[in-house]
Amino acid sequence: MAATTPLMSTYGRLPVAFSHGDGAWLFDTQGRRYLDCLSGIAVNTLGHNHPDLVAALREQVGRIIHCSNLFEVPLQTELASRLVAVSGMTNVFFCNSGLEANEAAIKIARKYGHGKGIAEPEIVVYEKAFHGRSLATLSATGNAKVQKGFEPLVGGFPRVPLNDAQALRRVVDERPNVVAVFLEAIQGEGGIQPASLEYLREARQLCDERGLLLMIDEVQCGTGRTGKWFAHQWAGILPDVMPLAKGLSSGVPVGAVVAHGAAAEVFHPGNHGTTFGGNPLAMRAGLVTMAVMERDDLLGNATRVGDYLVQCLTQTIGGLPGVREIRGRGLMLGIELDRPCGELVQRSLDAGLVLNVTADTVVRLLPPLIFTREHVDHLVERLAPLVRQHLASSPAPA
Repeated sequence: MAATTPLMSTYGRLPVAFSHGDGAWLFDTQGRRYLDCLSGIAVNTLGHNHPDLVAALREQVGRIIHCSNLFEVPLQTELASRLVAVSGMTNVFFCNSGLEANEAAIKIARKYGHGKGIAEPEIVVYEKAFHGRSLATLSATGNAKVQKGFEPLVGGFPRVPLNDAQALRRVVDERPNVVAVFLEAIQGEGGIQPASLEYLREARQLCDERGLLLMIDEVQCGTGRTGKWFAHQWAGILPDVMPLAKGLSSGVPVGAVVAHGAAAEVFHPGNHGTTFGGNPLAMRAGLVTMAVMERDDLLGNATRVGDYLVQCLTQTIGGLPGVREIRGRGLMLGIELDRPCGELVQRSLDAGLVLNVTADTVVRLLPPLIFTREHVDHLVERLAPLVRQHLASSPAPA
């Protein structure tokens, strides 16, 4: 059968097209309104059509969009300085996406290992992790479904379960070529699975003991989403390498790798690069995003509104048979059911809610950081009945 679209068949798209947005609301081409509880998968930090962001981008487009990294880009220095200040780390490399940021982190770890005389460096990664879809980041990802058909995968990624400190120590003890530990502070695609604060501290201690790099992927859980600038900060630790992307520029494509200590000195001219990364438009968007977050206390808002959302969900559906757990932090939350629930995505759209399901059984909520208690009330009023209906109509696991 002939294709009906010129687009490659890479997405199972939902039958809705959005024409515009305003704050936490989206509007489709038919004029219908939806509450955005996904924010472009943790991207639209400031919601839609934020006046400060719109004005800054319009002004920047009238100045310069791109000039390449063959020249100094002052806005890169400004945004890097802000990231260094809030992270306590040392320096930054800018790219275009979370995949690219994670790829750069992998390259830092490998070059760090070669600098120590290790010819085939290895990086410990995690079950259910997701780091991207390039061959290297796909290999680091812990999802056989997305890896299938792209073998042979890149080697050098021994894998352990999350929150099992003994398993991590055992792999490090058994594999002398390990040079880094690479994990998400909260696994997003893996089902909103947080690394425990104790585990993060233990991983930091182990890396310090063995001279390993601790690399924490904050692509989805960073940039204020959990109520601190970066989710690992709840554990009071400092990583050596921190990939960022998604919410950093509120919708303008961006990626960043923030480094500290020995990792900050690994790259030299010619080791890594990018054509579009760090362009003035993305940098301006990042600066405005961070400025608005600070001015409007969006980190505090993420904590307050996130706590209220958990409270409301717990009261309305938390005790239902079939609801395993409501978990996460700030405005990065998952509702895990005891059965697949992918059909809730379409049912939620029909009810005027934009959300998604990840790991087959987890309703994922990633609303913009401008979300309010009123938005929470609207969300819970519509979502809770859908969850009840789904549990009543779908078969329970055997």
